[in-house]
Amino acid sequence: MTSFDLKGKVAIVTGGNGGIGLGMARGLADAGANIVVAARDAAKSQAAVADLSKRGVRAIAVATDVTDAASVKSLVAATVKEFGRVDILVNNAGINIRNPAHEMSLEDWHKVMETNLTSAFLCAQAVHGEMKKAGGGKIINIGSMLSIFGTAYAPAYGASKGGVVQFTKSIAVAWAPDNIQANAVLPGWIDTELTRRARQQVPPLNENVLRRTPANRWGTMDDMAGVAVFLASPASDFVTGAAIPVDGGFSALA
Repeated sequence: MTSFDLKGKVAIVTGGNGGIGLGMARGLADAGANIVVAARDAAKSQAAVADLSKRGVRAIAVATDVTDAASVKSLVAATVKEFGRVDILVNNAGINIRNPAHEMSLEDWHKVMETNLTSAFLCAQAVHGEMKKAGGGKIINIGSMLSIFGTAYAPAYGASKGGVVQFTKSIAVAWAPDNIQANAVLPGWIDTELTRRARQQVPPLNENVLRRTPANRWGTMDDMAGVAVFLASPASDFVTGAAIPVDGGFSALA
């Protein structure tokens, strides 16, 4: 369907060299978008570029520190130099440091906030001018189930992801006159390196997730592709400021 056609579009995906970011990048590439992988691990990024290039699109990697304004501006400049435009931004880069609030250091709090929330602000701000110049754009911010629920061991992560949703709503309203749609995706329990470490640190986690999730499984990278294509394509031109769970029904239970 032409409503989901992304041929000729250019997407920046932060943290696009693995996990949810790579799953979304694959979906965008399969729909025809050229991809810029923005991440710090050069070897992983090159592997991701090779993977994406096999899908018949152009893909490049740009080493980026998403918490640094100058690095983010360089990312956008490199994208425009290579492709001439920016149509889609996926703010996916993120970390978690697991500690209850009374044991979390201020340094760790700031690190999580800067990586998860401040980076979304910096990247969105940096692409705004290019999207406006092109006549519109799509911003997809990655939130979390912890944008909705609380948990004892991730106060900074939960606060940052809640902030991502509210930031998404703010730019959706502010940039609607520029034909820029901004939406948040709230992944449930997706099988990634991050959640594999969580399962090691929290032994009952796997059983608890399966018991709570109506789909009775963990999500996969491929489960993130469809929502990315929808939110990046003309199919979602009248959808903005939304926060969409992709969680196998986890958040549907009381």
